[in-house]
This record gives sequence, C-alpha cells and structure tokens, in this order.
Amino acid sequence: MFLRVLLLSLWCWGVLCAWVLSAENNSSAESYSLRLVGGASRCEGEGEFQRPGLNWTTVGPFDMTLGFGARLCSVLDCGTVLSVGRNTGLEREVVMGYPHCEQTALIQCFRTGYRSGSSLQLQCSDSVRLVSGSGLCSGSVQIWDGSWTEVCDGDLDQRGAEVLCRELGCGAPSLLQGALSPLGQTFHCEGHESALMDCPRSNSSTCSSGATVHLTCSEPIRLVGGATRCAGTVEVKLRGEWRRVIRKYGSWDQEDTVAVCRDLDCGSAVYGREKDDFPHSPVWLVSSDCVKESSVRGCVSGSHSSSSVVEVVCSELLNRPIISVSVSDGASELQPQGVRVQLGSKFRVKCSVEPQYPGGSFRLLSPAAPPAQNRTLFAVNHSAHFLFSDADHTHKGNYTCVYLLQVFNHSFSSQSHTLQLSVGESDSDLIIRVVVILLLKLLYILPMSYCYCKVRTRAALERGPSSE
Repeated sequence: MFLRVLLLSLWCWGVLCAWVLSAENNSSAESYSLRLVGGASRCEGEGEFQRPGLNWTTVGPFDMTLGFGARLCSVLDCGTVLSVGRNTGLEREVVMGYPHCEQTALIQCFRTGYRSGSSLQLQCSDSVRLVSGSGLCSGSVQIWDGSWTEVCDGDLDQRGAEVLCRELGCGAPSLLQGALSPLGQTFHCEGHESALMDCPRSNSSTCSSGATVHLTCSEPIRLVGGATRCAGTVEVKLRGEWRRVIRKYGSWDQEDTVAVCRDLDCGSAVYGREKDDFPHSPVWLVSSDCVKESSVRGCVSGSHSSSSVVEVVCSELLNRPIISVSVSDGASELQPQGVRVQLGSKFRVKCSVEPQYPGGSFRLLSPAAPPAQNRTLFAVNHSAHFLFSDADHTHKGNYTCVYLLQVFNHSFSSQSHTLQLSVGESDSDLIIRVVVILLLKLLYILPMSYCYCKVRTRAALERGPSSE
C-alpha cells in the first residue's frame, strides 16, 4: 500500500512539473507580437514589438545582422531577408534586439528600457524564399500563393534560377537540383525579370514526395586585387552595392579568414590581416561573433566610413598546372585514356602553368621511379620539361605534375590532371610486321604447294591411263 501511494505521488509530481514547464515555455514563446509598418508590403518596413497588454514599441537597430534579420523574417512568415538597416528620427523608447543571444525563444533576444533616435528597417521577400539550406543563399524553393508552397521538380529552368538568385540578393546559381528539364516548367523566365513571380506562369502538377527544387546561389562575396579569386581584399555585396568589409569590434582574426575562404569555396584559410592603407570610403561592418555559424554577408551589421582593408589568402591559390607529352623521335598517338609512345623512342613530359607568379618549381610524379626519386625542376617561363629516353614498359602508367610555390612565406601546391601513358609499337609498325609475317608464310607455303603438286602429277603419269 505504501509503495502504491509513493508511486502515485511521484506520478502526480511529474505531471505537475511538466505542466508548469510547458506553461512557462508557451508563455515565453507566445507572449509577444512582431510586425513591420510603413513599408510597401507586410514584409517590409520599420520593426515594432509588442508584449501582451502593452503598446507597440519600436525595435532599435543595435547590432542587427542579416542573419538575425532572417530569423525575424521567418517569425513574420515572410521570405528570405533582403536587407537590414536603420532609420533615424526622433528619440523615443525602443526595444533592443541582441542577435547573438543564446535563448531559443526569440522574446529572450529583446530587451526593454532603452531610448534611441534610430529604428530597425527590415526588408524580406514576400513571394519567394529558400528554406532548410546551409545559408541565406541555398535551400528548397517555396513561393507564396496564400500559403508557402514548394516548387516542383522541373518547374524552374536555368534562367528562372538566375532571376531568383538575383531577387534574393545572392550571386549566380551554382547548383540547381531537380530542375534540369527545359520543357514543362511552371515559370517561363527570359532572365531580365526582377522577381520570379514576374515571370509568366503555367499550371504545375502536385509535387510528389521529395520532388522539389533545391537551389544554391553563390554567396555575394569576393576577393579583389589578388592574382587569383582566392587572394585579395575582401568585398561583400549588399543591397546591390559592393563594399570592403572590416570587423565591427576588435581586430580581424583567423576565424574571420576561415569564414571568407569557406564562403568562396577556396579551401582552408592561410593568411588574413586588416591594415590601413586605403582612402576613407563606406565599408560594411562584420559582427565576427556570428561567422562560425553564418556567412560573412549574413554577419554584416551596419556600415561605416573607414580607411581599413582586409586582405585574405586561401589555400587554393594556384592555377592548376597542365601536363602534356611530346616525342622527339619515333611517334606518339592520342588514345581515349591518354597517350601512347613508341617502344624505344625518346619522349618529353611538359609541366606548365598559366602566368600567375614568378618562380616556383614542378615535381613530376611518374611510375618510372619510386616516389623518393621523382624529379623536381625549377620553373622556366612557367614550365619545366622532363626528358625520357628508350621508352620501355617500365615507363607506362600515370603521370602527374605538381606545381610548388612560396607566397607570403607560406608553401602552396597545385596538382594537374593525371595523364595515362602507354608504351608499345605504332599501328604502322604492327601493320608492317603483319605483312612481313604473311609474306614469310606465303614464301613457305608456295614452295611446299609446288612440290606437292609436282609429286601428284608424277604419280599420275606413272600409273598411266586408267582402263574401262
């Protein structure tokens, strides 16, 4: 009896605790409202925040990033965030938003008791969005038709993808999955439209499970002034304008450099620094606390005038070298899988690279020697030549050029495609050999045939005419 009472008490206590926690969570998650006012649509304008029973209060723009703006757009049931800015006016009471707050409930990210003459200006797309992607510029495509609906496989072609990426403030489409059919698409874009919903539309079939369009647009970030796209001064495009970026607080660090190289798909971070050697001009301020989980563009939290620039070098710095084979004597033939050189001939493997940096060296990886003996030559006029004589079957196999260079006291390398080389006789030699063999056989067969016929004839004469 005592055990039954104890178990019943514990069960009641658990139910009560669960009810209290649920009530607290619902209260914190539901006890606020958010809206945008003064804009062209419900998804554009000045931010306002309201707690139950209180008046609407203007949202201040403190440290608002594009990534946090995306969170607000989602709460408003709008599309992808397009811009986050500020509007200056009369000083008034505001609530401040803190984008990097740790609480999951958005209400915990707003704090009261502030006065400011600035307010948050937020613009979200109201008719299209990308959801469940790795960043602001990737995800499954959805359109607004009274509710958010997915775009089906085959409903969007390349020109439609270009319009959509441009509408969302992203770069060109870099990956379009499930939308390769040029016929039967719902959206018939010509490519010059400013929004996807401006394109002529036709009816589409209902999407089957998983048959939706997933789009990845390139991040609007670039490195300028360097020898390749993976080295130079960092610039980000926001609201149609390219600007340099600098860190909002503190100095540029390795995590910031890692984020830049990641967004550019340029490999790992090698080098990054901020320096003052540029005329004062507008720059984008990056809130570095968020770059671990967002793109550099998603961490932009305002603008400023500065003479600072950020230089970044990523590991994929060098152009890919080119490998080719030529024969000084004998012959070579192009094969579907590579090159075939004639047995016993002298051949040359050339490693070259498009002019980019002076100096450097080339290492040839070949099957003709163990790895420790693979040869390295200094680059002369951006190329090196590796000579081989008396080609035999030990020379057949895969050949690869590796370009080596020192930049900013760091070692870089880039590897060519693999070239497969085979060693054998040429087709003409094979034909000659076959002809010679056939002639020799004929020279052997003809005398034998002559002798055989002569013996048969003599035997027939000796027997004489046959009698009836």
